[in-house]
Amino acid sequence: MPIIKTTALNIFQRDNLILSDVNIEIHPGELIYLIGKTGTGKSSLLRTLYADIPIKQGDAEIAGFNLKKISRKQIPFLRRKLGIVFQDFQLLTDRNVRKNLEFVLKATGWKNQKEIDERIKDVLEKVGLETKDYKMPHQLSGGEQQRVAIARALLNDPEIILADEPTGNLDPDTSEEIIQLLIQISKTGRTVIVATHDFIMISEYPSKILVCEHGKIFHQEL
Repeated sequence: MPIIKTTALNIFQRDNLILSDVNIEIHPGELIYLIGKTGTGKSSLLRTLYADIPIKQGDAEIAGFNLKKISRKQIPFLRRKLGIVFQDFQLLTDRNVRKNLEFVLKATGWKNQKEIDERIKDVLEKVGLETKDYKMPHQLSGGEQQRVAIARALLNDPEIILADEPTGNLDPDTSEEIIQLLIQISKTGRTVIVATHDFIMISEYPSKILVCEHGKIFHQEL
């Protein structure tokens, strides 16, 4: 059973057609690279999948939600099944790592402080930052900030990770560490979609590829 399926999906930004006739099926545990030049629609596809861009034409289902019929009230429940990682980390700069993660848990309904502490410890261990919980974002390297962003994405045990250019601001060695971490996450049964320009990384860690080009999305074999 695919965890993400789109059928004859047309993606619009306001009235501009960005991608047409998108037909994809992605299964649990798959790692998918989403590639294409800037402006070809990679981010628009990801934004559609986390219900930031509403669907006007075609159909899409993700993690059991029908995106054509999803109501505003249902969107927070969809997003609990998704972990989203951005190129620019989007950490709260006025609080330390622990408080960044605690903020997300409390915002998504966690109330028991002991359970919150345990969950934060667990996700920081997964990304190798268990000793950095007291650091402020500006005290961390770019790679460490992105690891915190991935830890944040894992907090609610999502079925799917959507990573939009997660290595875009990182040097090659750090980029490799981040890709290895995302591959590890996919091996736990989660679906991981990585929008990227990093072709060296793709050739080093091959997986399925979706290409955005000329307003279409198609599969590419390595």
